[in-house]
Amino acid sequence: MAFLRLSRRLACAWQNNHRLFAPGSRHISQAAAKVDVEFDYDGPLMKTEVPGPRSRELMKQLNMIQNADAVHFFCNYEESRGNYLVDVDGNRMLDLYSQISSVPIGYSHPALLKLVQQPQNASTFINRPALGILPPENFVEKLRESLLSVAPRGMSQLITMSCGSCSNENAFKTIFMWYRNKERGQTGFSKEELETCMINQAPGCPEYSILSFMGAFHGRTLGCLATTHSKAIHKIDIPSFDWPIAPFPRLKYPLEEFVKENQQEEARCLEEVEDLIVKYRKKKKTVAGVIVEPIQSEGGDNHASDDFFRKLRDVSRKHGCAFLVDEVQTGGGCTGKFWAHEHWGLADPADVMTFSKKMMTGGYFHKEEFRPNAARYPQFISRVRGRGTFCSFDTPDESIRNKLVSMARNKGVVLGGCGDRSIRFRPTLVFRDHHAHLFLNIFSDILADFK
Repeated sequence: MAFLRLSRRLACAWQNNHRLFAPGSRHISQAAAKVDVEFDYDGPLMKTEVPGPRSRELMKQLNMIQNADAVHFFCNYEESRGNYLVDVDGNRMLDLYSQISSVPIGYSHPALLKLVQQPQNASTFINRPALGILPPENFVEKLRESLLSVAPRGMSQLITMSCGSCSNENAFKTIFMWYRNKERGQTGFSKEELETCMINQAPGCPEYSILSFMGAFHGRTLGCLATTHSKAIHKIDIPSFDWPIAPFPRLKYPLEEFVKENQQEEARCLEEVEDLIVKYRKKKKTVAGVIVEPIQSEGGDNHASDDFFRKLRDVSRKHGCAFLVDEVQTGGGCTGKFWAHEHWGLADPADVMTFSKKMMTGGYFHKEEFRPNAARYPQFISRVRGRGTFCSFDTPDESIRNKLVSMARNKGVVLGGCGDRSIRFRPTLVFRDHHAHLFLNIFSDILADFK
């Protein structure tokens, strides 16, 4: 029965290329008579065992330079096409694994080859721009027509990265900065914070944590390893953080026969999530964020119900934690929706979502409120200083200072200039937090529009 269910799922996924054999046949499905994709092969073709002699020789050579134990075989990507991966010994294999779900539309797809060969796209690979500080002229346009066109609901901000691990790693940093900013109350960094962060001590390096789930895989870099719990070999000998690990539901199948048991299992896991958040708050290791995969891929392709994820999102919101969805493996259309978490029907969208693999790049989307505000306009603001209500900062020159003061006045905010290029604040003694937030929002818009 289980195998029949699997065959039905595969048949549904490949409905245009396969049809079921007649009852009683030992075959489950048959390839369509005509190959639908022009650049695909007709089927597998095996010439040697795998790995073959050429692969084994290359493994031996590679092992002299680095540990090659993880290598399965060497590939001939020039000969690989569509759904078929060809190795260096000429073996042609139907690839149902696609580089750990990383190849979106098959090997050597003509449309992708054509795009890469265009001069304007080749320039990106040749010149390798440091996109954070030296993006090309068309960078905004390209982001809008590509990644931002498929942005998840509620997330207007985008940070590009190179891979899944660094996407999660930097998403953690964004969450920590967001959480600390909430605690700090939009004020500047204290002298103590600036000094202690340089020696890895609090309060500059606060004791925050990210809650993850047993069986999760979020990457192999140092921070991500603290949230990866799929195989011991990934973590053994590596120092890590004391961050909370919650149980992920272990559902019984078929689902329709274990409805009550699975509901109880998910409720147990959600209760443990809440208990851990409270426990770590008492330990002074506040949970700033919760990270979860829509499907625990590396950990065993473990699933949970849409209702579980909706309730997990509610728990995160209840305790003030950011809700981070890791779509590195599930994103890009492979679950029937472009982003797997769209199946959940969240009333309150996720806060942050990471991606890579099938997107052929990396990065993360996030809500506007998670945008770090530290050092956002260094070209306009320097030497920030003050005591109590006596605050000031320097602008590049008198002309820019006067223009900023004038623009602020026309937006309904009165500021004062002093010295040859400074702006000073002299609010009343009944100036409240909401007045500060009001000013910061207005002045942030002014700086963003300043020309």
